[in-house]
Amino acid sequence: MKLYEDRLIVVTGGAGFIGSSIIRYLNNQGMRNIVVVDELGKTEKWKNLVGKSFVDVISKHQLFQWLEGREALIEAFIHLGACTSTTETDASYLLENNYRFSQRLAEYALKNGQRFIYASSASTYGDGALGFSDDHSKLEIFKPLNMYGLSKHMFDLWLKNEGLLDQVVGLKYFNVFGPNEYHKGRMASTIMHILPNAKKEGVVRLFKSSEPEKFGDGEQKRDFIYSQDVARMTCAFLQNDAYGIYNIGTGNAGTWKALATAVFKAINKPVNIEYIPMPHDLVGKYQNYTCAEMRKTQKVLKSSAQCMPLEDSVVDYVRNYLVPGATW
Repeated sequence: MKLYEDRLIVVTGGAGFIGSSIIRYLNNQGMRNIVVVDELGKTEKWKNLVGKSFVDVISKHQLFQWLEGREALIEAFIHLGACTSTTETDASYLLENNYRFSQRLAEYALKNGQRFIYASSASTYGDGALGFSDDHSKLEIFKPLNMYGLSKHMFDLWLKNEGLLDQVVGLKYFNVFGPNEYHKGRMASTIMHILPNAKKEGVVRLFKSSEPEKFGDGEQKRDFIYSQDVARMTCAFLQNDAYGIYNIGTGNAGTWKALATAVFKAINKPVNIEYIPMPHDLVGKYQNYTCAEMRKTQKVLKSSAQCMPLEDSVVDYVRNYLVPGATW
């Protein structure tokens, strides 16, 4: 690793889904000098930290106080901490949590010459009609479909308007699934939600298409990417000198039908899919198609941008993590 062994990597959201996967990856690379920033509260997120090595766990509410006087000890921030609910309706909370907190942390890191890598989101692209390009010159054109996406988009735009995009790394994560998402409830991946019925009833229920003129039922497409691939790609930016916004996806769009079919394969059951109406609170806020434009990322990450095929990653997730109830 490029990092100094005696300096710290601060991972906000470190007990969460992607954050804990990144800690596992860093541990596997021999890194232990990690500070976790998260709100464990009464959630089950603590289970994602079991078996992992890190220096301390800090509340986000205490972070800036903790940072005082430790400027020289910190090598990098991986800032993943955010409210990730696409159905969150408290816009003021999202602004404070996802936008203003990120501004403050970025300012601290840049003032002290620390690497700052943060999570943006593919939700910033809206319905996909304007494409999925991570070209900075196109940032202003995108129209997110929900307040979560807007809160992420606002931070991207703030960095650009302040002339800071050439000093930080923003990663637009696409449709991530994999171990360590047990605590996410409704926001967990579809795989986790459909597996119990697939096992118990032998059926998977997917949403009917909200745009039947464009997509048949089950033919809606997403750029599904395994969390282990996301962890590797994210940590690759700790080792390079790249700056700017980059898509983190596979560059391939897979159908929901293909995803469900892979779940049945993982549990050795025949494919049986039913289609149900989409919940009202998702209509008009739901991306029926996503596909990362990956040329820019591939140019920087090279072989580190290669991802596991969708079917293989779904089978690995179901058999090795969901069925036994394991974390990574």
